[in-house]
Amino acid sequence: MTSILDTRPSPIAGQWYPADASQLAAQVDSYINAAQLPELHGEVVAVIAPHAGYTYSGPVAGYAFAALRGLTPEVVVLLSPMHYPYTEPLLTTAHSAYATPLGEVPVDHDALKALDSLLLMELGYGLTRVAHDSEHSLEIELPFLQRVLKKPFRLLPVMVRDPRARVVRGLGKALAALLSDGGLLAAESSILVASTDLSHFYPQSVANELDGEMLRQVEAFDPIGVLSVEDEGKGFACGRGAVAAVLWAARGLGADHVEIVNYATSGDITGDFESVVGYGAAVVTRQDK
Repeated sequence: MTSILDTRPSPIAGQWYPADASQLAAQVDSYINAAQLPELHGEVVAVIAPHAGYTYSGPVAGYAFAALRGLTPEVVVLLSPMHYPYTEPLLTTAHSAYATPLGEVPVDHDALKALDSLLLMELGYGLTRVAHDSEHSLEIELPFLQRVLKKPFRLLPVMVRDPRARVVRGLGKALAALLSDGGLLAAESSILVASTDLSHFYPQSVANELDGEMLRQVEAFDPIGVLSVEDEGKGFACGRGAVAAVLWAARGLGADHVEIVNYATSGDITGDFESVVGYGAAVVTRQDK
């Protein structure tokens, strides 16, 4: 793993979300405050949220992050896809922090080093650090976390380029070991976040069918199902590797329930139903005994 660099500047502020801090805070707050969650039973272990421009997916993302109200995790484990053609299977940042208009989010490099060691044992390779990446799907979730979590937190970011079962199962197992009793972060509170959009550029009726099948696999707490429905052409999620890894990690931490809390498409915003992108929000909990 290479040396740590300074803060990663945002390549998407002013495009995917507002560059003005007060405007950004107000927009994110509006999405979170508008969310009408069902009653959630048990402790929230993870959330799954979309990652398009806020105009399109922000209202759905608000449902996922509203589930984190009142929580004060010290570490947020944030998994996303890597849309750019890196060759390495699992990547993380080489920077010391992520910058958004709302301030800097520090990266927990001690935790990343520990995760790297666990991955070496599980998979035979670890994380590749990258600098000045343009990946939006991880950064886009940060302002939501900055607004809903009222206590500073450290970030453990992983971008998944290889969504095969062996890779993401190994990542989920390593994360569970890191966060559970005996792990480096066992004494600290944590939340897992998976970033994904659903089907891309199908007519609304087709998207609803494909997205419905993918969300059924998520709600069934079935990481293999999440991966296989895309292989079978029955559902799509660009962050399926991140979702599956988070489900495996959450299961290793004792979670036993997933609830889909919102779903929409870009067509519901634009009125164009000929070619839409799907967005879903889910909450993973460890049930009250």
